[in-house]
Amino acid sequence: MSQLDLFGQPAAKSRRGEVGPAVVDEETRLLGAALPAELRIGTSSWSFPGWNGIVYDRSVSKAVLARRGLAAYARHPLLRMVGVDRSYYAPLEQATFAEYAAAVDDDFRFLVKACEQCTVARYPKHPRYGEQGGKINPLYLDAGFASDMVVAPMVEGLGSKAGPLVFQFPPQHRGAMGGKDFSDVLYTFLSALPRGPVYAVEIRDPVLLTAEYAQALRDGGAVHCFNVHTRMPEIPVQYAVVGEQSNLVIRWMLGHGQAYEAARERYEPFDRIVDEDRGARRKIAALAVRKRGAAHSVSIAINNKAEGSAPLSARALAGEIAALCRDD
Repeated sequence: MSQLDLFGQPAAKSRRGEVGPAVVDEETRLLGAALPAELRIGTSSWSFPGWNGIVYDRSVSKAVLARRGLAAYARHPLLRMVGVDRSYYAPLEQATFAEYAAAVDDDFRFLVKACEQCTVARYPKHPRYGEQGGKINPLYLDAGFASDMVVAPMVEGLGSKAGPLVFQFPPQHRGAMGGKDFSDVLYTFLSALPRGPVYAVEIRDPVLLTAEYAQALRDGGAVHCFNVHTRMPEIPVQYAVVGEQSNLVIRWMLGHGQAYEAARERYEPFDRIVDEDRGARRKIAALAVRKRGAAHSVSIAINNKAEGSAPLSARALAGEIAALCRDD
């Protein structure tokens, strides 16, 4: 008898050089169907060979997954969105976003990271930046650049499949960011962007998490991106400052006490949960359920460095959310 795929049909064999979706158990399929329609869980990217048997039906290279893995990823019953992290390092063209959109169905969404030219006030002294290292970035919080090079390609390429656009501010000298006036310059930037997309701001410096920052988001038409990261206070602390939001964006990035490179080395090939973080999982689930029915959308992106394997973390988080929904 032919092996059945996710939808109860005989699983088609992928051609050489292609990849298909992994077969998942009935419990996972039912769990995906039971989640609230406005809530989408996904991972920060999709190009991980270690997800063979979890998301993909075979072991292929990272390069193959980058080119052809998205369509298989999008057939997983729990993964109804995905983060586009590569756009942080350079703006992506409309054609690239259009290719992504063509690979998924109408209910799928993309969480896109804006390029760092928008959010880095001074380029770090790092070999990646070449001669720009250490120099002031003239495009920092330039709404014209962001509108033309970031917002427009995403909106035109993804269309209705566009999810939140996240402006991530890495740790940096606050004086270069606008100093005490950071909230004011952030508001000026946000209010000048085209209306339509869900704009989210992610900060990695807890000193910036202030009432003035929260007000700048509200007045500028953006939301705070709740993030689980070793540099940031826990989600309830962030929520106490920013309060209610019309759209909920969460990124579960890095366990507290972990360093990014050390976590990557510890967790590769990202095929199992290594350091279970039940506390973070429960806090994320509680916030997601609290916003159920009140938020226009709930988007949760999970990194492999959260617990060791993002899709397995997504499975555990979905179970936590489903249990809270039943008890609510």
